[in-house]
Amino acid sequence: MSRDDPALQPFRVQLVDFTTALAELRAVRDEVFVGEQGVPVELEHDALDPLCTHALARLLDGTPIGTARLTPERHIGRMAVRAPWRGRGVGDALLQALVEEARKRGWPEVRLNSQASAIGFYDRHGFRPEGERFMEAGIEHQTMSRTLSGPQRIDTREAAIKSAIRAIDGARRKVWIRSFDLESWLYADAGVLQALRHFATGGRGNEVCVLLHEAAAPQRAHAPLLALAQRLSSIFQFRELVDPVDRNDPAAFIAADGGGYYLRNLGQRIEGEAERHAPARVRQLRSGFDDAWERSRPVSEYRALGI
Repeated sequence: MSRDDPALQPFRVQLVDFTTALAELRAVRDEVFVGEQGVPVELEHDALDPLCTHALARLLDGTPIGTARLTPERHIGRMAVRAPWRGRGVGDALLQALVEEARKRGWPEVRLNSQASAIGFYDRHGFRPEGERFMEAGIEHQTMSRTLSGPQRIDTREAAIKSAIRAIDGARRKVWIRSFDLESWLYADAGVLQALRHFATGGRGNEVCVLLHEAAAPQRAHAPLLALAQRLSSIFQFRELVDPVDRNDPAAFIAADGGGYYLRNLGQRIEGEAERHAPARVRQLRSGFDDAWERSRPVSEYRALGI
């Protein structure tokens, strides 16, 4: 994809007034639901819209590219992203904005009806299936829910580093890292490196598995974590994502078998969520990690470093 491709343009997500943003919301939803999926317009346009909180993703020039809504019944729906911008983190940002709004309101959980093809997307965001699948507007759906009492919102580098260290310190035998290029603001931090060093030397059978989007970048940058891994080569394993589906997933995280994690759904940004002890969430993250790991390639060029 060229650097001039419109899908690579930056965007922002805001909560908007329904009446004011009606034309933009309808433009996106009619294009996706009515035009692409064949949903009857009389079903797509409903009386609930004016009562909902709406999130709208726009390019910096104001072009609407995605939308979703939060109903008074604590239900997320009408998630739609225009085709050229799918796989670019727009859906992640919309969902994150509405989950955060629900949390601010003190709601214990939120629910949604996922199209069958999107179950994996919502699963990655902590939603769990409930009941049997069903048909709605001619499309197979699955009810899913997510509790909101646990995860801590991460907005600053300081909070991110503390969360990463806490997860590593709580690890027993395994740490999983998914990263674009061993981001220096996190993986060059002295505290994070010390936590990884302590874990790597703390017992027999410990292992750190690292999945990278770009394996060459840390090597060019002489990333400190590579130097640590060179000294402890039996502990650290590195692979690079190659499958387009995996590479289009913007998520990055650090998770440990002790139940702690720090997740960034938009992996090149600091903002995300963390929990000190959430074994079920870590199992979800590990499941997706393991699948991508099997499809990835070993980073053989690190062998020159002794890794």
